[in-house]
Amino acid sequence: MSQYGEHLHLTIFGQSHAPAIGMTLEGLPAGEAIDMEALQDFLNRRAPGQNEWSTPRKEADVPEFLSGLVGNVTCGAPLTAIIRNTNTRSGDYAGLSVVPRPGHADFTAAVKYGGHADFAGGGAFSGRLTAPLCIAGGICLQLLRRQGITVISRIAAIGGVTDTAPLTASTAEKPFPVVEDAAGEAIRAAIAAAKAEGDSVGGIIECAVLGLPVGLGGPLFDGMEGKIASIIFGIPAVKGIEFGAGFAAAALRGSENNDAFTVENGTVKTVTNHCGGILGGITNGMPLTFRTAFKPTPSIAKEQQSVNLTSLTPETLRVQGRHDPCIVPRAVPCVEAAAAVAVYDALLGEH
Repeated sequence: MSQYGEHLHLTIFGQSHAPAIGMTLEGLPAGEAIDMEALQDFLNRRAPGQNEWSTPRKEADVPEFLSGLVGNVTCGAPLTAIIRNTNTRSGDYAGLSVVPRPGHADFTAAVKYGGHADFAGGGAFSGRLTAPLCIAGGICLQLLRRQGITVISRIAAIGGVTDTAPLTASTAEKPFPVVEDAAGEAIRAAIAAAKAEGDSVGGIIECAVLGLPVGLGGPLFDGMEGKIASIIFGIPAVKGIEFGAGFAAAALRGSENNDAFTVENGTVKTVTNHCGGILGGITNGMPLTFRTAFKPTPSIAKEQQSVNLTSLTPETLRVQGRHDPCIVPRAVPCVEAAAAVAVYDALLGEH
C-alpha cells in the first residue's frame, strides 16, 4: 500500500497479478459530478495491449466504484475503486525470486520481504499500479478543469529521437502523443528497432499545467517542485525530473536564466519561463512545466547476466512474459494524472 497527499489523501493498493488493484481517495469535496465516460477515455490512454509499442497483455481497465459516489456524484465519503486483473500469466515469472531480473526490483524486494514478495508481473512494483493512479488523476483532472486549470503533456524524446516542437496544446486525442507527427514516426521506428532486437528504450515526457493561480505551494519542504516530484517518482521507471530549464540552467548566467517581469492586461507575467512557473516553491501564474525521464523497460528478451540468490553463483537469464518495449507512450497519461493529484492537493490547502 502506498499513500500520497497532505489535504487530498491517495492510497494505491494491489499487485500486478492479484485479483484486483485499486485506490482510495479521501478529501474530495462532496457534490462533484464525475463524468464516467471521460474517465474511461482517460484510462484507455494508459491501458495495455492496444498497439505494437505496448505489452500484448490485454486488460479492459474498467473501474468499479465501491464507495464515495451516489449517482456518480461525490458524497463526502472516501472514494474507493478497483480494477480487476483478468489477463494474467503468473507462470511467466516463476524463478525470479531466485534469479532476479537486472534493472528490476526483484532483488531488493526479495531481500526486504524475506523472499515472500509477489514476483508475478512485478507484484507491487509493476507499472500496472499506475492504472489506479489514473483513476485518481482522471477525477482530479475533471475537477481542475472546472477551475480553469488544464494539464497537457507529450513525448519529448525516446531512444535519442526528439520532438522539438513547443508543447502548447493537448496531445490526448492523437493516436501517438507527440506534437510533431514526423517526430512521432521516427520515435515509433526507434521502438520497433529495439523490440526487434529483444531490447527496450526509455525516454522523456514533458508536462505543463496551465491556468494556475499565483501562490500555490510554499518555501522549503512545502514547494510545488517537491509535491510534484514526490508523486511523479511513484510512477515505476521514473529516474529524473526537472522543472523549467532544469539542468540546462546550470550552464547559464543569471542574466540569461532570470525571467524578466512584465505586465500584460494588468497582470504581472514573465517574458520567459526558465523557472517553469515556480519561484521559491510557489507558483507565479505562468505555465508550470516539467520533464520526466523514464528508464528503458528492464524486462527484455535479450540474455542477461544475473546471479542465483540461493547458491550465490552467476547465472544467465532470459526474461519470459509480456512486456512493453517502451513504457513511455503509456506513461504520458500517468504523468498527467500524477500532476493533477499534486496540484489539486495544493489547491485544497488554499481553502
